[in-house]
Amino acid sequence: MGESGAGLRIVLFSGDFARVHYGLAMAAAALAVNRPTTIFFTMGACRALLDRAGWHTLSPGEDGIAPEHADRALTDKGLAGFEELLAAVVALGGAIMVCEMGLRAMALESAPLRPDVPVVEGGLATLLTGAAPGDAMMFL
Repeated sequence: MGESGAGLRIVLFSGDFARVHYGLAMAAAALAVNRPTTIFFTMGACRALLDRAGWHTLSPGEDGIAPEHADRALTDKGLAGFEELLAAVVALGGAIMVCEMGLRAMALESAPLRPDVPVVEGGLATLLTGAAPGDAMMFL
């Protein structure tokens, strides 16, 4: 394992399955090398944290493949799927935030979130206040 260093803050804005999946992969990799990591789900990406249907309601990627089929194609190749990556991020101590403004903008503020994921609701100020000097910010 690498030395703990500057953290990583990933802003998942897009509701595109491939972008959300890659954000989870990036977070899991960063956590695996001891980089403190926060994933901030906002706008279309908020749907990935919904209790019912959740990530299945994300948009198809540029290839037009539905999320469940894209996920199956990845797992069939021996790659981590959405659920495996999300579980790894949680198990490795990644912080999962959901944007209050994003939930409201998407009319999801009263929708139940996944009970198996420790989600913290907050806003941009919360995300930025928690950042340490030197933290990297990634926007997907």
